[in-house]
Amino acid sequence: MAGTVNKVILIGHLGDEVKMHYFDGGNSIGRFPLATNETYTNRQTGERVTNTDWHNIVVRNKLAEICEKYLTKGDRIYVEGRIKNRQYEVDGQKRYTTEIHVQDMTMLATKKDSNAVISATPSQPKIDEPNKKNDAFEDDDLPF
Repeated sequence: MAGTVNKVILIGHLGDEVKMHYFDGGNSIGRFPLATNETYTNRQTGERVTNTDWHNIVVRNKLAEICEKYLTKGDRIYVEGRIKNRQYEVDGQKRYTTEIHVQDMTMLATKKDSNAVISATPSQPKIDEPNKKNDAFEDDDLPF
């Protein structure tokens, strides 16, 4: 294999509101936790078991502003990004964290409107309403 791949795809629920930080020059960064769940049935006891994993999500600039404006705690989203490991110091002790730096995001279920699907990239947000017919294609244009 000639190269490497660092790609993460997650679907989960926001664990808190987006925390924003603004920098000189107009740049911004947003951070929020995302919960993903794994549910299975224990074969020995027959009970349903749910394991939750928490992910540290990082969004930047325009995408961060979109997240701050539209996302609230509990919303279900789809994110694509890269895994980044970071080191920092607290009271002289080194700490390490793993973050997901998001490049693309789609809001799957918001508290405001559960029918709309909102896609966003750093350059341009887009709102799709699945119940509306796409006028660009007629039934006659389909090759089958």
